[in-house]
Formats: sequence, structure tokens, C-alpha cells
Amino acid sequence: MDQFKTTDTNKTPSTAQEDEVVARRRNGDASGLRIVVTGANAGIGFWTSLHLARRGAEVIMACRDNRKAEAAAQAIRACVPGARLRLTTLDVSSLGSVAAAVAELGRLEHLDVLIANAGMVHAPRTRQQSVDGLELVAATNFFGHFALVAGLVPVLERAPSARVLTLGSLSTLLVRPHLDDPQLQGNYSSWQAYAQSKIMLQSFAFELDRRLQRTPGTTRALSAHPGYSLSGRTPGIAGVNEPGTFKRVVDTLQAPFTQGKDRGAWPIVRASVDPDAFSTPGAVFYGPRWLVRGAPRKTTPPSITTDSEAAATIWKAAESATGISLFG
Repeated sequence: MDQFKTTDTNKTPSTAQEDEVVARRRNGDASGLRIVVTGANAGIGFWTSLHLARRGAEVIMACRDNRKAEAAAQAIRACVPGARLRLTTLDVSSLGSVAAAVAELGRLEHLDVLIANAGMVHAPRTRQQSVDGLELVAATNFFGHFALVAGLVPVLERAPSARVLTLGSLSTLLVRPHLDDPQLQGNYSSWQAYAQSKIMLQSFAFELDRRLQRTPGTTRALSAHPGYSLSGRTPGIAGVNEPGTFKRVVDTLQAPFTQGKDRGAWPIVRASVDPDAFSTPGAVFYGPRWLVRGAPRKTTPPSITTDSEAAATIWKAAESATGISLFG
């Protein structure tokens, strides 16, 4: 199956060289692109990095654990000899770590794509705080990425048509967010914390895109989700994905409505390279064809993530939490 087949050709390139590049991008070619993937050592982040490396991108793997990052990079090189990889340390739950990563990555000549993938999926049962005193799940899944994007907008602007990509989740369809309590001081549960953080992250992408379009630059923002992707249905990779037999059996029983994380990464890869991502107005969102699984395609985001009033509230909460004003 061609994961990148598209008939969306509204934008006509002005030169034969541009036409060739667009044609290659429509077929999933990522050569010449420099892409940062946060949380690249495991799960969707690892497979996104592997797929993009295989398609020719230079991938900067931004990870909290250097040992795990090295193991993941070694696994990618075993699959893709000559893969162009860099490693950088990033703990998105720590604003200090984010600032250090921004200082390092800000020295790049340019950056084509920033994929805000890192996140805490299994939230703690009781409310915990980050090193900065923020609710831990929101800090990890959203506030840290807000600060990272804010710091890297200048280096993104050095590339033509750069893009910021956040990871959404099916959980955004299943909860009512407490946007008056963004750090869940009075409404905490592990499920609420995870789902609300993903609502905020996805909403941020669409609001960021609206604000970017009011600037002279060419950077855009969009979001994608991996469907229902399970480690037990994912190919085993030593040091990266090693589910036990019980996990394999349980996840295989859910096969009709799940997929592996190797397939769950395809909407993120497609959103990263598709030249037609912004050929239609409004929020741009990719996901599996059948919601929980299937080939990647543009789809409709949950309404809460495209609501401009909710987005304004979320944006203010992020600025308050991080002390950073983005397009203020």
C-alpha cells in the first residue's frame, strides 16, 4: 500500500526543480529535510524517526535518557546503514532542560520540521509536580513543548515552509476538559490529566498556525494522531520495544481495532512531508483512515481543539506556566 498517495494538487510549483521536489515529497521522500523528534527513543517517536531516516531525512533525536537514545539510534542505524542522526538531551518536563535544548538547537542553520512527540502516556494516579512546580503530565505533554516551540520559531523561520507538528490522541474525543483548571489542582485523575494535556497540545498547534499566518514568515503548524497503536502489536526491537509474551497475547486479541506503533507512526510521517498539507484552509490534522488504524490521511479534528476561545484560554495558561510570551 502506498502510504503517501495523494490527489491534492492545488499548489502549482513555479519551476521544474520545485515540481520534482513536490513529486518526491508526495511519495514520502524526506531527503534534504532536517527534523527534530522529541521522545525519539521509544514508541511512536522511535518509529517516526526510523521511517523518516529510511526516507532520507536528517533526524535529530531529542531524548531525556541518553543511554536509551543511543540504543535507539543504534537500532535505527542497524535498519538504515548511513542514517543521518544526531542526539540531543531534552526533558520536556523541565523548563531548564528545554532552555538548554533551545540554546543548542538554535545554533542550527535551519530546521524544517519540529515534531512534538514526547509525552507521558501512563499518568500517575495522584497529582504530581514537575521540577518547576507544574502539574507533571501537563508539563511533560504540553507546557514543555510550548516553550520548545517558542524558542525554536527563529530557527524554523530560516527554512522555507517549515512546520511544527504536535501529536494528538483519540483521548481528546472522550473527555470534557477543565480549561479553567489547566493544571488540574481540583479535578485531577490520571485519565483527565492525559486527555486534557493532549487537548491542550493539539489546540496549541491549530492556534499557533492561525498566529503564524498573521506573520511574514512561512512556518505553519498542524497535528496528527497515531490511532490505537499498541506495543504488543509492534515489531520487537532490542532495547527499544520488547513486550513480554502476555502483552503480545493481550494486544493481539485486540487486533481488529488496533495496530502496531510502527504503523501508528505513518500519520506523523505523512504530516511531516506531505507538500499538500496546507492546500486547504483551516486546521490540518492527519490520522489513520479508519480512526483507530489504517493508512494515513487528512481527517477532521475534535471540535474542542479548533475552538478559538478555548485556544486563547490554553495559550494564556501556557504563557503563565512557562513565563514565555509567544507572539505576545
